[in-house]
Amino acid sequence: MAAVQRRTLAVLSLAQITSGAGVAVGLALGSLVVGKLSGSVAISGLAGTASVLGAALLALPTARASGRGGRRRGLTLAYGSALLGCLTVVIAITVGSWPLLLAGLVLFGGASAGNLASRYSATDLSAPGHSARHLSWVVWAVTIGSVAGPNLVEPADHLARRAGLAPDVGPFVFSLLAFAIALGIIAAGLRPDPLLLARSVAPATSAASMTPAARTRGTLRTAWQVLRATPAASQALVAIAVSHTAMVSVMSMTPIHLNHNGATYSVIGIVISMHIAGMYALSPVVGWLADRIGRIRMLVLGMALLLAAAVLAGTAGPHGVVQVSVALALLGVGWSCGLISGSAMLSEAVSLEHRPAVQGLSDLLMNACGATGTVVAGAIVSTLSYGALGTVVAVMVTITGAWLTLRRP
Repeated sequence: MAAVQRRTLAVLSLAQITSGAGVAVGLALGSLVVGKLSGSVAISGLAGTASVLGAALLALPTARASGRGGRRRGLTLAYGSALLGCLTVVIAITVGSWPLLLAGLVLFGGASAGNLASRYSATDLSAPGHSARHLSWVVWAVTIGSVAGPNLVEPADHLARRAGLAPDVGPFVFSLLAFAIALGIIAAGLRPDPLLLARSVAPATSAASMTPAARTRGTLRTAWQVLRATPAASQALVAIAVSHTAMVSVMSMTPIHLNHNGATYSVIGIVISMHIAGMYALSPVVGWLADRIGRIRMLVLGMALLLAAAVLAGTAGPHGVVQVSVALALLGVGWSCGLISGSAMLSEAVSLEHRPAVQGLSDLLMNACGATGTVVAGAIVSTLSYGALGTVVAVMVTITGAWLTLRRP
């Protein structure tokens, strides 16, 4: 079993690297290309919303497919949707249609849904007390693709133009190839399927309850029922959603805040790079600590780091770039604590039968909260201030941290 788990982690990590590169290209160019085709700055902002919406919409279908046929089937659906989305984007750019481009970016969000589902796939065969560190390695693998992807945008565009393709098509052709490779890695390499294997070796009492009828129930309805009956899973889901909302809210408004205070694009780029490094670079350490000292303690630590980040960011002066940089790095590490510890806790609290459904609901709510957080954060900053946003986030994570401590299972 240990050998199969090592192979599973290697396959998932390799798929994460390739798909992460494809996703990074879309994040780097999506709003820019939509703005060019539509001629509107307001419409260009819908690019990010479309991909986040796609990730949320595909979370439950991915979970349902995993529950019925294993992780390989679910991930194939997610990455296959992203591949179809890239093809739609290429056609949209070629014909000059921004509505079709937004539709393609919704399907493009399937790659993010697949990347999120991959982290749960890493825990199906984990030995007791090792799920967080196994999950963290798969999360960390995204870093390689996320860093490499944007650096390949310009070469891909040059190659596509030489081949006679329309401007801006090349990077999305690269994303298409990246998702196709990820799809091939999952289809060929994720054998045996970790979830199906885990179910096959489950105790007889658990295996007997895994009837076909139970597995094909409505994913959303089943997940809500399980959450109501499992306090630890509910706590984990709330912690994941709050961590993601806090991170996205502050991160999305920081470039605008810095730009308004005269920071150059290069300075803003450095600040965001530090934030991304905080999100992923320490993932293995976070996973190891979560296994060593416990999930709840790491979740509370994550809320404390998010609180420190919100306070530092909100109280930074007009030229406090260093303070904001430290805040964004802490923001990334706090998010990592919440995502990794919460995901491991959620997986361990739920039976194999219901695990994909609850995990899919978690990803759906996480993405929905993230999208809502960006909208609310924009409204707070535009009507009040960036400091007010820091205060709101600080109150939210403080309440969550206290709740986690008081209701510790």
